Amino acid sequence: MTVETVGRDDARIGRAGTPVDRVAAQAYSAFEQAGVVTVPKETVLSEPIRIAVHGEGGVAFGHQVIELGAFAEAVVVIDHTGDAVLAANVDYVLGDGAKLTVVSVQDWDEKAVHVAQHNALIGRDASFKSVVVTFGGDVVRLHPRVEYAGPGGEAELFGLYFTDAGQHQEHRLLVTHNTPHCKSNVVYKGALQGDDAHAVWIGDVLIEAAAEGTDTYEMNRNLVLTDGARVDSVPNLEIETGEIVGAGHASATGRFDDEQLFYLMARGIPEQDARRLVVRGFFAELVQQIGVADIEERLLAKIEEELEASVA
Repeated sequence: MTVETVGRDDARIGRAGTPVDRVAAQAYSAFEQAGVVTVPKETVLSEPIRIAVHGEGGVAFGHQVIELGAFAEAVVVIDHTGDAVLAANVDYVLGDGAKLTVVSVQDWDEKAVHVAQHNALIGRDASFKSVVVTFGGDVVRLHPRVEYAGPGGEAELFGLYFTDAGQHQEHRLLVTHNTPHCKSNVVYKGALQGDDAHAVWIGDVLIEAAAEGTDTYEMNRNLVLTDGARVDSVPNLEIETGEIVGAGHASATGRFDDEQLFYLMARGIPEQDARRLVVRGFFAELVQQIGVADIEERLLAKIEEELEASVA
């Protein structure tokens, strides 16, 4: 594995896709140096690659490239903390048969602003898994995007967010199936509490005419814990060929399930504890997708901390 800093004219910059968000486009034109992590072909890393992004105020533009050679395997954790106004792009380039898991944690201080586009280019028979975890910040807007460089590629995009009073958290996804026999699976879940808590989820999937044999599904679930919170959830599926394995989407927003609470309380569990169990159960499948023990423990502790304000 190599880690280096390169200039904006390096040939590896922008290989995974060009920015479409206006702020991401500004970041693309304004950054001076990019961090590049390269995992050589057939290299299997036993420990996660950890990238810490810590803000100490001010405005910053960033660019990061994670590139895996053919049949390489790696786990990458990108951890955002502190206070900043950050606009950035992150490129993931997977060679044929490569396997990459990325965990992106947004645990900013309460005044931070973070806008970023995540671009993944998936090679032939390669596998990409993204887990986006968003808690902190005043405004966080992320744009995960996926394209395929060859047939047989697979993408799993998971997301977990907890939106508090006054926070705006936005996740806008686009998966473009542009080659045959590729798969994608999108699952994002969020909980909201407090006045003016606002979460936006947009899930776009495009199946182009050449993408025969596509198998795709996307789902968004939101759990509103208090009055005053608002969710905008829009799944969108565009199909240009009828020769597909399957395609679908779903979106739902609700409050605590009274039947679940009744079931738990009928077995002697106090209501406050029952509500905690419901929320933890809501997020459980996504926490398990992380696969990095210390991040999972930190996430569960963060969920407990957030729950203190609404169900304590």
